[in-house]
Amino acid sequence: MAIKSEISWRRHTDEGEKVEVYARRHGGDWKFHERPGRHDDWQPIAKPSLEDWLTLLEAVERRVPRRLYQPDEVLRIRQAIRDRFPEAELPESA
Repeated sequence: MAIKSEISWRRHTDEGEKVEVYARRHGGDWKFHERPGRHDDWQPIAKPSLEDWLTLLEAVERRVPRRLYQPDEVLRIRQAIRDRFPEAELPESA
């Protein structure tokens, strides 16, 4: 079964501007990119924020029941968040 490797969403910057963000699974790692407008180029995010990681986690968890992702992918993302943000409290899995 083919797995969609890209998940996208919109968020606001600290300045209040809308930004499109997407995360793509590549070689077992998640790479994040953003762009301010539809016609702008995608720019890699060197250090994604906790908010971006939690949004990705939530999106992958929603896709597991539809078999778009395996449950172990949720565990890998949770571990990546713990490694990058040890002080963060993760929501319980559904």
